[in-house]
Amino acid sequence: MVVFLGVPVALFIVFVISPFVQALYFGMTDWSGFTPTMNFIGFANYQKLLSDDAFRRSVLNNILLAIVVPFVTIALSLLFASLVTVAGSASGNVRGLRGSGFYRVVSFFPYTVPAIVIGIIWAQVYDPSAGMLNGMLTGIGLKQFASFAWLGNVATAMPATMFVIIWSFVGFYTVLFVAAIKGVPAEIYEAARLDGAGRLRTIWSVTIPLIRDTVQTAYIYLGIAALDAFVYMQALNPFGGPNNSTLVMPQELFNTAFTKGQFGYATAMGVVMALVTLLFAAIVFGVNRVTGGRDSGGQV
Repeated sequence: MVVFLGVPVALFIVFVISPFVQALYFGMTDWSGFTPTMNFIGFANYQKLLSDDAFRRSVLNNILLAIVVPFVTIALSLLFASLVTVAGSASGNVRGLRGSGFYRVVSFFPYTVPAIVIGIIWAQVYDPSAGMLNGMLTGIGLKQFASFAWLGNVATAMPATMFVIIWSFVGFYTVLFVAAIKGVPAEIYEAARLDGAGRLRTIWSVTIPLIRDTVQTAYIYLGIAALDAFVYMQALNPFGGPNNSTLVMPQELFNTAFTKGQFGYATAMGVVMALVTLLFAAIVFGVNRVTGGRDSGGQV
């Protein structure tokens, strides 16, 4: 009992629970991060957060990311996974498109590149004067994109950033969904084909219900990644973009702690960020349960 339960629980308390408790305490102090002393100020930091326009904007930006990035990434990944597994010829065995193995490997390449490298590369692609994107657009006659600042315009900064994050994740989740689809008996797809179901109908009525738990897990992981999009945002727009249009909570936390020297206030931001993440996961689980969840997937 001590070895197999006591030791893991003790390690969990020391390395997981204890830091959370310390964060809650530091969030109620005025600690600067560079002094051995700190004053307990109660919930003053959390009250300050309610009137902090920059932090409130960062929360809204994170919520937008947590809604758009997982939804679009999963939709594209499911589409690509279906194309390379069950969207082949309507006759013969159930299989993917011709050359699906090659597409599967190529689609995974972006995920093998570190996030900071992806951010730096796309920052160069979006460069107004020397970027490849503006060069290609002006090359085909769209002169209005000459010196267009994709990351410096309020209307395009966030969509351009979302595109980079989605592009970097689609390959991995395509492979994840391919593995899940491979676990579905081929007879089910053959029966759907005999009943006259088209490719999109098969994805909606057969594939998604049968790999629902995998989709739910993917949505949670993508949502957490979107809530913690520090690397991408810092590489693409280190100062939060025009009018803080791309500022996210991790960025504001980092700037508050290491630029302003307000570690107590920054810790309070971290606590709020943790609560938002837990709330996001709870909402996903709740929606899944209300709409049927595992039981409905097993009955299809």
